[in-house]
Order: sequence, then C-alpha cells, then structure tokens
Amino acid sequence: MALTDTFAHVVPLVKDATASGNLKVFQSLLGPAWRGMVQQRGKAAPTTQMPVHHQAHFDWNYLRNRPQLARLFDAAKAAQWHPQEDLDWKTSVDPLSDEAPLLPWDFLPVTQLSQFKSATPRQKAEERRGITSWLLSQFLHGEQGALFAACQVTEAVPWLDGKLYGSTQVVDEGRHVEVFHAYLTQKLEKKYEINDNLYVVIDALMSDSRWDMKFLGMQIMIEGLALGAFGMIQQKTREPLLKQLLTYVITDEARHVHYGVLALQEFLAELSEKERKEREDWAFEVSLFLKNRFLAHEFYDEYYGHLMSRGQWDKLVLDSEMMRLFRRTMFKRVIPNLKRIGLLSDRIRPKYEALGLLEYEHGRAAPELTAEDLVNDR
Repeated sequence: MALTDTFAHVVPLVKDATASGNLKVFQSLLGPAWRGMVQQRGKAAPTTQMPVHHQAHFDWNYLRNRPQLARLFDAAKAAQWHPQEDLDWKTSVDPLSDEAPLLPWDFLPVTQLSQFKSATPRQKAEERRGITSWLLSQFLHGEQGALFAACQVTEAVPWLDGKLYGSTQVVDEGRHVEVFHAYLTQKLEKKYEINDNLYVVIDALMSDSRWDMKFLGMQIMIEGLALGAFGMIQQKTREPLLKQLLTYVITDEARHVHYGVLALQEFLAELSEKERKEREDWAFEVSLFLKNRFLAHEFYDEYYGHLMSRGQWDKLVLDSEMMRLFRRTMFKRVIPNLKRIGLLSDRIRPKYEALGLLEYEHGRAAPELTAEDLVNDR
C-alpha cells in the first residue's frame, strides 16, 4: 500500500478508535484496526488467521435455571428451516431486470451523478447489480463472523441454557452463510471482499477473551444493525427469491438479538462501574465502525474511484437517501437494546446525540420486538 493510501486509512482509524476517549478501548481496537485498515488482512489473501484467547466453560452440573433462555431454545428448534426445501431456488433471477428489480433506482446513492445519468440502461443496471452484490457480500462476511462468534460463545458462556440455545444459533449462522453465498454466486454471479470497517469489528470481537464482549459485538451490534438492513432491503426489493430469503433470515436474527439482550442484561448488571464503562465506550466505538461499513468503498473502487476522491464519495453516500434509511432502520434496533442492557448512561448519551442517534432510544427493544415487527415495521 502506498504511503498516501496508508495515511488515508490511518486518519479515520485513529479518529474513530479514539472518539470515546477511553484509552483501554482504544488499545483493544488499535490492533484490529491496524490489521484490517492498514495491513488489509481481509483482502490481502483468500484466508485469514485470527488469534483467539477465550476459555471454554464446561458445566458438569447441567443446571437448567434460566427459563427465558430455555423457551428461546424451544422456539429455535421449532423454527428451523431448510434452504434447499424452503427456498425456491428454481426462481429465475435476472440481475438487470426492471420488471423485478433488485433495488429501486432511488435507493442507489449514485443516481444524481452526471456520470450515472449519462450511462446506458445496461450500465445503470450493472451498477444496481453491483451495489446489491456489495451489500449482500457484507452480509455474507458478517454471517461468517457470526458463525465463528456463536461457536466461541457457546463454548464460553457459563450457563447451560445459554449453551443449548447457542447450539441452534451456530446452525442458523451456518445456514445464513450457505444461502447468501449461493445467492451471490449462483444468481448475481458477483461477490465483493469484506469491508475494512466490518473486518475491524470481527477481528476485535473474535480475539477478545471475554465472552460478553463477543456477545456485545455480535449479538447486539452486528446482528442488530444487520436486522435493520435486512428488513429494509426485504421491503425494497421486488426480486421474489431475495425477499423470501431475507424473510427467513430475519426470523432467525430476531432470536439471536433476543438471546444477546437476555444474557447481557443479567451479566452486565453484575459488573463493576469501571467494567461497565469500558463496554459502554466499546459499543460506541463499534457503532462508528459499523456506520462507516456502509460507505461501500469496494463498490466505489470499481465504479467511481477514477472519477472522484474517496472524500467526495463518502459525502455523496452519507447524504444519500440510502444512508438516511440505513441510519434510521439500523440504529432504530441497536439503540433501544443498548439502553435495555444498561449501556446508554447519561455519561455516553451526548456522544450518541452528536451522531443524531438518540431519537431512537424510546423504540422497542428485544425481547418484546418480534420477527414480524422487524419485517413490517419500516
């Protein structure tokens, strides 16, 4: 990577990783941020080795004393679905179709650019295919991270009811990796590399030894934000297979967020004030990384990197209707859950308020929020 490119990556890295002012949080994110944004470990090779340091917790008493988690386990067993049997893979998907469009034109952030307006209909359709493929590619990469995190948490969580439920999430996440990969490779025939900001968050939660940080990063932050994005695209797309696929995935993800809220609400209440503050600051920092995850730099590099600077592109995306909807639907899910588990104190509230996110704090949090709400409540 050229020196100027390295500098361009380091400046936002340091800015985001120090926004909370918590030195311990900065130290915990600095390694993942350096590996993801500067060393480009998510893109430099087809595979990445990440060190993990958690301990596996065996429960030889097999105590079943958490009825809410037990009910969630029963619900997960009853709600399992089979990708080959329950999804209609015979559906013909034309990524360039205007009859069953992947996404509406007004959803794309590039429609006001003169370069886009002067493009041919086929070129415009190719860009719509590209932005859809980019979004679904990030979902795929996030689901792989969720699969591994669910395996780790199932090992590390101290309650048997949590372990039993966690086993169903491992199956769910494996199924999600399968269906997103199949749709991208068989239907859209286009897949993008992992976004640097998403890589940083996955690296950070995978390499942290504390099981509750994995819960916080994956169940509350990544899964919560993904729920909002899934629901929005499920409502926007007119492609029937994609709509059907996302409906099934949303039902699973609603349980996963529910699981995270139940587990962390109890656990975080028992921590010291110092430990709770660290997790509160960490969640805020991760919010910044995940917000930037949707700037679609990989799409920009392919289609517009030769036409405008990255700064111009970022402004275009941040001001777009797509990002306005993303911010609303994603953080509408995350902020109430952070409040419910005790990580939205008066101390951290001004930082979220500066991002315009506190307007969502009075929304419904898991577990009251159902999968049906997530599909229909736009």
